[in-house]
Amino acid sequence: MLSRLDHARLLRYAGLFTWVVMLLPLWVISGPVDEAEPLSSVGAGWNAWFAWGLFGFSFAWLTRALDSRRVSLPDYVLLVVMIGSAVALSYYSNTGLGVLLLMVAACVLPWLLPLPVSIAALVVSVLLVVPVYVRAIGFSLLEAVMQSMLYVGFNCFVFATGYVARQQVLARDEQRRLNAELRATRALLAESVRVNERTRISRELHDLLGHHLTALSLNLEVANHLVSGQAQEHVGQAHTLAKLLLSDVREAVSRLRDDDAIDMRATLLPLADNVPGLRIDMDMPQTFLVDDPERAHVLLRCTQEIITNAVRHAEASLLRLRYRLDGDAVLLEARDDGRGADGATAGNGLLGMRERLAAHGGSLQVETSPGRGFTVRLRLPMDGGVVVIDTIRPAEAGDQDPSIKIRPLEVP
Repeated sequence: MLSRLDHARLLRYAGLFTWVVMLLPLWVISGPVDEAEPLSSVGAGWNAWFAWGLFGFSFAWLTRALDSRRVSLPDYVLLVVMIGSAVALSYYSNTGLGVLLLMVAACVLPWLLPLPVSIAALVVSVLLVVPVYVRAIGFSLLEAVMQSMLYVGFNCFVFATGYVARQQVLARDEQRRLNAELRATRALLAESVRVNERTRISRELHDLLGHHLTALSLNLEVANHLVSGQAQEHVGQAHTLAKLLLSDVREAVSRLRDDDAIDMRATLLPLADNVPGLRIDMDMPQTFLVDDPERAHVLLRCTQEIITNAVRHAEASLLRLRYRLDGDAVLLEARDDGRGADGATAGNGLLGMRERLAAHGGSLQVETSPGRGFTVRLRLPMDGGVVVIDTIRPAEAGDQDPSIKIRPLEVP
C-alpha cells in the first residue's frame, strides 16, 4: 500500500497523523487544574482548541494535490495562518505543543515557497516562539532562546526532508516530460525511416524493374515482327504480359510515392502524455500528413518548446494546441491559462523557434498580458507538402486495398 503513495501524499498523511495525535495531550491538559501540582499554569482552553483546529484545516487545504497545484494568494494567506495558529497553540496552552506543529509546517514550506523565502519563513517561525516562552511559560530570555534553539535542529531536519522530497518530485516530472519528448522524437524518426525506405524501394522499382521491363517490351515488339505463325502468337502474349507488368510496376511506384508522408498525429500526440501539472488539448485533422521530414521536425520542435514554456515559465494548468492549414502553410495556435506577463521576452526557446521557422519562410507571433496567459501563433509554409487521405468507403472483404483519394487539406 505504501508503495503506491508518492512523496507528497506521504508527507500529507504523516503531518495529519501528527496533528491528530496531538488530541491526547490537549485533552489531558484541558482537565481540571490541581493547585498542588507545579504545572498548574498549564491548561488548554477554547482558544487553544481553536488554534489546533485552524492549523489542521490550513495544513489539509495547503497539502491537497501538493505536487501539482499552483500556489495562489489565498494559499500564502493560509500559510501565514498555519504558522500563526501553531504559535498561538503554544501561547494559549502554555506548552511547547505548537513547536511540534511548526515542525509539521516546516515540511511543506519547500513545496509552497522558493528556497530562500522558505528558509526565511522557517527562521521567522522559530523566532516567533521566543516571546511565547517568555510571556506564556515564564522563561527568561536566555532560557527561551535556548529552548528555541533546541528545536532548530529538528525543524531543519524536517525542512530538509521536505526539500529533498520536492526535488525528487521535480526530477520525476522532468523525466516524464523528457520521456514524452523522446517518444515523440522516436515516432518522428520511425516515420522518417519509413518514408526514406519507401522512397528507396520506389526508386529501385522504377530504375531497375521499370528499365528492364521497358527493354523487354521493346524486344518482344521487335520479335513480334520477325516471327510468324504460332510463335508470333506466343510472342504477342508475352509482349502483352510485359506491358501489363510494366504498368503494375508504375502503379506500385506511384502508390509508394503517394504514401510517402509522415503521420504528424502519431508524432505529436505522445507530447501530450504525462506532462506534469499540465493538461494539453490537441486539435488537429484526423489524418495529418507531411511529406517533408525537415518541416515535420520543425513542427515537432516548436510544439515541444511551447509545452516546455507553458510548464516552466507560464505556470499554466491547461494548454490548447490547434493545428490547421491556411493555403499551403500549417498554422499552429497555442493558448495557455498561465500567469502571463507584461511582455514576451525573447529567450533561447523563442529565438530557436523563430530561427527554425525562418529557415523555411515561417513566422512566429507571441501575445501575452498579466493574468491572461500566453498565445503563440506560428505559420510554417509547406509548399504543397501537406496532404490529407480521405477514405471514400471502408475496405471490404476481398478488396486488395480501400479506395483512397489524396487531396490537399482545405481551410476549415
